[in-house]
This record gives sequence, C-alpha cells and structure tokens, in this order.
Amino acid sequence: MDLNQNVNENVDTGTLRIHLTNESNGTPVQGAKISISYTGNPSQTIEEVSADDSGNSEELTLNAPPLEYSMEPSEEQPYAEYTIRVQAPGYRDITVSAINVLPGETAIQNVRMEAEDAPGDRIDMVVIAAHTLYAEYPPKIPEDEIKPMNESGEIVLSRVVIPEYIVVHDGAPGDTTASDYYIRYRDYIKNVASSEIYATWPDAAIRANVLAIMSFTLNRVYTEWYRGKGYNFTITSSTAYDHKFIYGRNYFQSISRVVDEMFENYLSRPNVRQPILTQYCDGQRVTCPNWMSQWGSKYLGDQGYSAIDILRNYYGNDMYINTAQGISGIPASWPGYNLSIGSSGEKVRQLQEQLQRISQAYPAIPSITADGIYGNRTKEAVAKFQSVFGLPATGVVDYPTWYRISDIYVAVSRIAELR
Repeated sequence: MDLNQNVNENVDTGTLRIHLTNESNGTPVQGAKISISYTGNPSQTIEEVSADDSGNSEELTLNAPPLEYSMEPSEEQPYAEYTIRVQAPGYRDITVSAINVLPGETAIQNVRMEAEDAPGDRIDMVVIAAHTLYAEYPPKIPEDEIKPMNESGEIVLSRVVIPEYIVVHDGAPGDTTASDYYIRYRDYIKNVASSEIYATWPDAAIRANVLAIMSFTLNRVYTEWYRGKGYNFTITSSTAYDHKFIYGRNYFQSISRVVDEMFENYLSRPNVRQPILTQYCDGQRVTCPNWMSQWGSKYLGDQGYSAIDILRNYYGNDMYINTAQGISGIPASWPGYNLSIGSSGEKVRQLQEQLQRISQAYPAIPSITADGIYGNRTKEAVAKFQSVFGLPATGVVDYPTWYRISDIYVAVSRIAELR
C-alpha cells in the first residue's frame, strides 16, 4: 500500500515540527520558507510555512496511517512519509525526503543548513531510509555481551563516561566508501531508537529499548571496539554489526523525552565493569532466544511490565540499570534537584550565564542578569527556552531541561562544531 497516494483516506493524524540551524555554529536559521509535500508526490505542495526567529516551524498536523499498523507486525506501512524543501536567504536549498509521521506522535525534523559560501561538497538532498521494523535489513551477527579484558588495545577507558560526540561509520566496518559522521551522543540515541522501534509503543517498552541501545553503544565506546581494530570510528550504522542509524532522519518527541531523562544510564551485571553489549532483534522476521525481542518488549509493555522487568525477562534477573560516572563536554553537572522560583546559588548563576549566552543566538529567549537568584525573569527565560526546544514550558529547570540548556550553550559557544 502506497501511503503517500492513499494518506488522505486515513483519519489518524500526527504532527511535525521542523527546526533549522546553521550547520557551522548551531545558531537558528530565521525566515526560511518550508514547502511540504507527500513523498510519493513531491511536486505537489500541500502546505507552506516559515521558520520563526528561533528556527522553528509551526507544529503541522498531517495525515497518518491508522494506529493499529504500528501496534503489531503488519504488511501495511505504519507511518506516512513527507518531503520538505527548505529555502533561506544566504543558505543552500535543501530537501529532506521520507520524513516519518506516526499517528498521535510529534515528529521533530532537525535540518542543518549550509551557508551559500560553505566549503566542501554540497548536501542538497537527504533521503530517510525505511524503518527497520518495516523493511528488510541484515540480522545482527552474534557477539559476546561482555568483551574480554586481556586483549591489547580493547579496554582503554578506566570508567564509564557519556561521550559528547560519537563517530558513526555509515556502512559496514570495512566499507571504505562510507561516510563518517560526528553526532552528539543523545542525538545518536534518539536517531537509532526512532529507526528501530515505533514511538507509539508503551512508555515502558520505549524505555527498555532505549536502555538496550544506550548500553550497547556505551560498550562500543568503553571498549574502543572499532578503534582497537584499527578503525577511526566509534560504531557503524550496519544492523549486522551494530544498530540502525539513518543520517538526517527525524526523531519523535516521546522517544526524545525518554532519552533526555535516561541518557546517563546503561545496563550492567554484578562485578562487570563495562556496559553490557545488549543485543536484540525484532522477534518476528528474526528470532533471538537469548536477546530482547523488540515486538516482544512491546507486548510486555502492553501487559504493564516496567522497563527493568522487560529487560530482565530477556537478559536475566542479574541485569541492572547503572549510571555513568561522568559526562564529557558538559560545563558542570546536574545539581541533583529542580531549580525554580526561590532557588539561589552558584548553580542558578551558572544556569543564568548559559541562558544569557543562548539568548544572543536565540533572541526569542529573554535576556537575563546572572545574579544567582531564580526570579520571575529567569522563570520566563527558562519557559521560553523550553518552548523553543520542545520541552514542557513549566519554567522549572528539571533534569532534561538542565542538560538541554548545557547542550545548546556548548553548541552556540563554539566557533564551529566538530566535523
């Protein structure tokens, strides 16, 4: 069934929000014109919108397939596909094709715009590959979940640290023609989770799968698995070796929220220092008795299982959720409690200094004074920041907001991001 021809027959809808940033420094691209069409009919524009001064489009309500298509294995494609064309003065035009829109979910499409005079090869088209639960991909080649520690060059790190960036090789390890991408760790996890599971699934199932994806990834980081084999990357996009990363794809707000809440976590076993290489499969096309089944995790979530109970159902009762000892690239860590009206001290001052720097790039965020006192002006700035970046606009700095502010501060404070 070609959903792009038949999407108007469907009654369900999802939403899409587009966020545009300058490729070199992370600042918002203002005033861009965005044309939206069905991927199956890209020449027929169905809507045109503009980006605001924070680089955001309005939230678009778009047709999507029935919810039940994503709730059990089906021959029907469970997501609609849309194409956007972005044009902005001083920037190269770019088209993103096959953006996934699921019913009842908010899809977030980040687009990095290249300046007209930017050096290097021009990227004017991004095509999002099919979801792993819908299309055929190579099954995972089994590996030991705990890597030996007596082989030269493998265990290099002395503690588990969340990296700021990872390098993703967009192909099999030996494919010398494949591109390498520097991707922020959390953005990578959101990308993989949105490529591997459906955002419509129960929250506990999403959390279980995100934990497995993060633990697998951190095992590759901790053991320097590929660097120990002579490669200059952290992980691949090949489902035969790792899990699916799709360059330029959208992610979903429900998945993003879970990743932001849990990104310091990984899975461990007693007396094992490294994160566990938690392998998994879809459980339908490919069965894996000793690994987690993605569809099976969804059904357990339907039955009310918690995330850890889902994971232990597949990996055993000696699997635990652990917390990394450090986060690379972050100016200072989470204070351990929410910041709100009446809070004061150095953590508030740090927050205010970061927001003040961010407001220079995102003028919709009010300018504030770093006085170490959380007053109404700081609350207003926090709430606007949350609104701009798709977080609940409470005006309270909780754990996800703290680290999102840190991320954006780091991005806009640099002359250019790593390439």
